[in-house]
Amino acid sequence: MAINSPTIDARRAQMFPTLGAADEARLKRFGEIRHFPAGSMVVKAGEKSPGLVFVLSGRLEVSQSSVLGREVIIEHGPGNFLGELAQLSDRPALVDAVALTDLEAIVVPPRALRDLLVQEAELGERLMRALILRRVGLLEAGMSGPIVIGPAGNGDVLRLENFLARNGHPHRFLDSASDSCAGVLTARFHIRPEELPIVLCPGGQLLRNPSEGELARCIGLVRSIDPTRVYDTVIVGAGPAGLAAAVYAASEGLATFVLDCRSFGGQAGASARIENYLGFPTGISGIALMARAYNQAQKFGAEFAIPDEAAQLDGDGQGARFRLALGNGEAVRAASVVIASGARYRRLPIANLSEFESGSVHYWASPLEAKLCAGQEVALVGAGNSAGQAVVYLASQVKKVWLIVRGAGLEATMSQYLVERIKSLANVEIITRTEICGLEGKDGVLSTVTWRNRDSGAEQRKPIAHLFLFIGAEPNTDWMSACGIALDDKGFVVTGGDGRHALATSRDGVFAIGDARAGSVKRVAAAVGEGAQVVAALHAFLAQDRAAQIGG
Repeated sequence: MAINSPTIDARRAQMFPTLGAADEARLKRFGEIRHFPAGSMVVKAGEKSPGLVFVLSGRLEVSQSSVLGREVIIEHGPGNFLGELAQLSDRPALVDAVALTDLEAIVVPPRALRDLLVQEAELGERLMRALILRRVGLLEAGMSGPIVIGPAGNGDVLRLENFLARNGHPHRFLDSASDSCAGVLTARFHIRPEELPIVLCPGGQLLRNPSEGELARCIGLVRSIDPTRVYDTVIVGAGPAGLAAAVYAASEGLATFVLDCRSFGGQAGASARIENYLGFPTGISGIALMARAYNQAQKFGAEFAIPDEAAQLDGDGQGARFRLALGNGEAVRAASVVIASGARYRRLPIANLSEFESGSVHYWASPLEAKLCAGQEVALVGAGNSAGQAVVYLASQVKKVWLIVRGAGLEATMSQYLVERIKSLANVEIITRTEICGLEGKDGVLSTVTWRNRDSGAEQRKPIAHLFLFIGAEPNTDWMSACGIALDDKGFVVTGGDGRHALATSRDGVFAIGDARAGSVKRVAAAVGEGAQVVAALHAFLAQDRAAQIGG
């Protein structure tokens, strides 16, 4: 084993199980027997694979190849199978696989694989666990997926790395200033410093400082939408509420399409550790919890488009009730729509804030930000649970955290367990009744933060290069301004009333859940509950609508 991964080392038996004769018989129900001659490519990184490949006879080798070289991951023989989450979601493969000998195998295509996971519960559980653990191994090893090359700490490098990390996509980063391989590659492709960062995709394409959408399409995260298909429901937003709705809708047989403008998980996915979510007494990171929900929704057949952004909701007039226009010019048709677009981060009202947002001002605290700040003093603004979780995490990584709070304390807005934990941390100093009033720096790099006491007016200037903002959020509903859906004076979607379902909006067939909904409880558990609850309303509406069409 050439690839270094703690998960591979610790959970090898679960990642690479050997299936028996009974399992082989079950697999044959869903796949077909295929033959691959010795030396042929069974799977090629960057291209769609035929699906899960169960070896009947012969051997195949799984490896990762790129411009940096080739690393062998594992060899598979009879009873073993080739596949990871890319095969479940019908996206391009992350690895190469070559037949070392003449190979006979059962190939289960992605759609049939999802059927297998649902219909064969015990076998499906083993397969699903292996697919997930193999993706975790690839993420840990950092030896597959696109290669991001640019200066460490550069705003666009952080943007691209955060996008890939929050979407659970393996990738590698090479520092253009210090990595010898990066130097060789930039010279080979004649890359000028101002063109950095660049991304080398597994299929061989080179992107110069791409947008998230361009990168997503290059690596196969986003595909073209079928303009003729009508989905039972389209869910706008893939946070906790949207993912819960996707899991329950898809598992109950509704054709489900989910889109999000950034990544799955929403703000919950940025939480370093969630300890008060039911069933996780030792806590779980937000990205881990949301990744489980994302994989679960795909298991039941929900389709995703990330990043794709909703732009306009209109009537379809061609056999579907709704046509949802997207920011990229495409459109998706649906019989119902669920608004789960959540909220966007609030920004400080400081004139030059935008100068530092690319690399010095952060709205979440992930390992990427922690690596940038290691051993330094940082400032964090906020007094809610998300702020508290970020403080606890950062305190374990940095020299000191200055916690800036506008109110008189933390107790009124933060869970008690977080308050007690923060107060026990020696390298956290809480500054109450205070707000940020000035930022200084050069060329987008923050060097000094100034804060002011709201009562005395006294100011303090501190040499701080990284500022974290957790000051709440505003509803992400601007795109709905011309959609005929009632919003309250703060921009939240109004639901219920006038005999409508509690989650129904003012427009028939459109429902709202989670943080975007007026009156919602801003908790992950509440969002998940609304995601489950809305599916019953969807069934009732769709049944009524179809009956009306037949009667008409």
